[in-house]
Amino acid sequence: MPLYVRLIATALLLLAAPLTPARAASLDGLAVDVVNESEPVLCAEKDNVAVSFANQNVRAFRIEAAHPVYLTPNMRANVEADWTACDMASDPSYAAPNPPKMVTLYEDTKLWVVGFTYPSFWRPAVTNVRIGDHVESGLHLLQVWLKRDDGAEEVLVLYPQDGYWRARPLTPSSMRNTAYGSSFIVGPIEHDGRPLVKIKEVVFDPATRTFNLEFEKGGSASVRMVSIDDNRQAIDVVFDHGIGGGPFAMLRSMYITEFNNDTARIAVREQGAKGWREDNIMKFDHARATDIWIGRLVPSQHNTTSPDVVFNSFSDGPTPKRPKSEPPPPLPVTKAE
Repeated sequence: MPLYVRLIATALLLLAAPLTPARAASLDGLAVDVVNESEPVLCAEKDNVAVSFANQNVRAFRIEAAHPVYLTPNMRANVEADWTACDMASDPSYAAPNPPKMVTLYEDTKLWVVGFTYPSFWRPAVTNVRIGDHVESGLHLLQVWLKRDDGAEEVLVLYPQDGYWRARPLTPSSMRNTAYGSSFIVGPIEHDGRPLVKIKEVVFDPATRTFNLEFEKGGSASVRMVSIDDNRQAIDVVFDHGIGGGPFAMLRSMYITEFNNDTARIAVREQGAKGWREDNIMKFDHARATDIWIGRLVPSQHNTTSPDVVFNSFSDGPTPKRPKSEPPPPLPVTKAE
């Protein structure tokens, strides 16, 4: 039986299953306007899913990347690109200001931060990256690795030149690795061919695992890795002031079909509602919600093990508004601990 037929059959059986969000609802967080700006495409390597979040009073919130509910030790973890029906000839391309390279920006016994410069990128390379006294210009990719007994595991990436992030939890000990999938952007979002956030400078503080961002449009934000294990990774985002005039964050992903996607479902806890509202990611329109889950209930043939993403704990104060019963999160730990 072809793979896509098996996946469709599984989907029909499981789509009615109750959703298990990555964490409980934040309950008392601010509500944000959730708007679906997605469009259908045929190319699986194009981010056609775009779900934006807006509320000019929000100064802090949490993002969680959590393993999907269907993850099992023996499942096939496909991470191969699918260039079917893809034509990238018209995409913009800017030659790198420096020769392609890989450089270690920071390393200690638990943490390794690596930067990459590609031959070209779709945006000009104008953002600087600084860690302590080490300053690099023109980097296209930053990788954060957590060390463990048998090596190191990549858990977070940032593309400084367009503001795109990807996060994932640690891989369960029963598996070799898991995939990235959906991306997110945070800050004053602009559109220039595609949504992006223009960052003037990125400063990383290894002691607190915090990225401090200075935006080209003004203002700043901190993006802090607050906890991570083999189930989920939690990231707190804090702005120096609320962002008005447009979205402050957006989820970016890919959906072609139920069996070929990086994300397929969305669930929102709307303001004042007693339950969650769920829908196919392409059918969803908009909501005003305190909690948003975007992910999959069944595997896809593309990035099979990519994590679900949750946005919640929206706050008008200097920290995300977490439930009173939840203690402050610890700093990340590795499996070696």
